[in-house]
Amino acid sequence: MKPASFKYLAPDSLAEALALRAEHGDDAKALAGGQSLIPAMNFRVAQPSLLVDLNKINELRYIRREGNELRIGAMTTQSAVERNDLVAKHQPLLFETVPFVAHPQIRNRGTLGGSLAHADPAAEMPVVALALDAKFKAQSKDGERWIPAKEFFQGFFTVDLQPTEYLTEIAYPDLPARTGWCFMEVARRHGDYAMCGIAALVTLDAKGICEKARLVYLNVGDGPVDASRTAALLTGQAITDEAMRAAADKAAGDEMNPFGSVHASPEYQKHLARVLTRRALKTAHERALTAH
Repeated sequence: MKPASFKYLAPDSLAEALALRAEHGDDAKALAGGQSLIPAMNFRVAQPSLLVDLNKINELRYIRREGNELRIGAMTTQSAVERNDLVAKHQPLLFETVPFVAHPQIRNRGTLGGSLAHADPAAEMPVVALALDAKFKAQSKDGERWIPAKEFFQGFFTVDLQPTEYLTEIAYPDLPARTGWCFMEVARRHGDYAMCGIAALVTLDAKGICEKARLVYLNVGDGPVDASRTAALLTGQAITDEAMRAAADKAAGDEMNPFGSVHASPEYQKHLARVLTRRALKTAHERALTAH
């Protein structure tokens, strides 16, 4: 297949890109890594009239500390995140998860911002962003605004970006003290889309009791699924085997709606969610016990 005809522009600055976005709106489709957009164009699922290539805009490629946050430019490649010492030190959940994204060749081209803005329900990066309470900077020609992760993802391949805006930066707050983390997923082969996955966080108080938990799942709904009611049940409890089993049963039974596929029925996806919940909570709890 070949894409429909389109006009191609490659601005040298963010200001120029935002001016094009203001002029053309949704017709000005951003090209970041192109790992999702180009295949969609080849199948003519996406038929933008204007392709705005952001790869010359180096001001959107960075990883840096600002206060108690890690800031990452939207055009930073996933492989750059995977190899970065600041990410490893300050955002271990993100660091642990990136290698699960597709294959090295894909991560060398694919960008963090592109994955988040694409909002594939089976993608890893949206799940991690929601679990970590990340926030997103959306910029237009007229200004900028910050969007919490819980408001950014709005359903199948849908995010809270206006027709005049581009996603330009992601901010990840530091983890609280005594917090453990874990990411797990099950796929037919490494690099394939996962049939189910989970990002788990457990924060303990000084006595080892759960102060806060996060359980966010991929590919069991129309976006990243935050099992907030299940996580709330863990608060104030010791993380025992019984508590983990109860959490796994509630999350799979009450807080997700998998659609199934040729590779996994909805029932099997829920089975995977139960198993992964127990395993991820166990690992996150063990890490929290030794975290500072």
